[in-house]
Amino acid sequence: MLATKLITLAAWITLGAMPLAHAEDNFYEGKTVQLLIGYSAGGGYDSYARTLARHVGKHIPGNPDVITKNVPGAGSLVLMNQLANTLPKDGTVFGTVSRGLAFEPLFGNDKARFDPTKTSWLGSLNNETSLCVASTNAKVQKWQDLRDTKLVVGATGSGGDSNVFPRVLNEVLGFQFEVIAGYPGSNDIQLALERDEVQGICSWSYSSSKEQRQTAIEQGTLRNLFQMSLRKHPDLPNLPLVTDFAETQKEREVLRLMFARQAMGRPFVAPAGVPNERVAILRKAILDTTKDSDFLADAQKQGLDIDFVSGEEIQEIVTEAYNYPEDVIDIIKKAISN
Repeated sequence: MLATKLITLAAWITLGAMPLAHAEDNFYEGKTVQLLIGYSAGGGYDSYARTLARHVGKHIPGNPDVITKNVPGAGSLVLMNQLANTLPKDGTVFGTVSRGLAFEPLFGNDKARFDPTKTSWLGSLNNETSLCVASTNAKVQKWQDLRDTKLVVGATGSGGDSNVFPRVLNEVLGFQFEVIAGYPGSNDIQLALERDEVQGICSWSYSSSKEQRQTAIEQGTLRNLFQMSLRKHPDLPNLPLVTDFAETQKEREVLRLMFARQAMGRPFVAPAGVPNERVAILRKAILDTTKDSDFLADAQKQGLDIDFVSGEEIQEIVTEAYNYPEDVIDIIKKAISN
């Protein structure tokens, strides 16, 4: 008798759950999904997002149209604040923002009006290694020169790697970067470098603009100084790694915290409050897209590296960062406030 009741209860629960699951499967049918990009057109974030948008719709149940829109400003902080506070929380809007924004509240930015530990991180199409490069016209010839020679580098806004990385390296390693902030995106910084407005970039993503950068190196107008990540990129075994410059345990901890964001690549994020079922749908859609042969061919044609990082992994990276010791966090806070 008890067994019969349990079977009946289980059947009722299963049938009761079916309309909800069916509703979620059909939620996106006939809708348009917006993929917002926190930078101007032409840079790495823009390229990855537009490539995803061309293919991800067929992996979302209901096959919605996916459109892109650039929302540049303050190193994508403008978009992140909009996602957190004003944009729809129904799963029809998500965006791509600086991997560094997840750490802005941790480092005391009172303009970061969001809680990254509660944000719905969806995943990233790549892990990231960034390069510090200098014009061959600059006095800086190798990374050691940065201890006593100024290098003017271009940057976006608060939270952007181009703004934060050189400031932290100044504070921790005694480098002499002069940061010129305010460029809308990485493509604009590259143009500034070509026009000699700045002498270098200390955040150039290895996965984007490979041919352009390599051509400049071969033509003798640009040189690599070092790479920034937690491990060397397989393509760059002979280029120095920034974490190897640390001389004390605290310096190593600061650099590990600073460059933990690299594993987040170029993250896609939805507002906190999106129903869990739709977060799961979007996460799976991005994962499935990375296995799509048409998408992979599209990415390869543009020279975009694909090395998927799940939303769950990003969530863990963010949670871990908020558990670092205060004295380590304070060093980065000080660097950013300068």
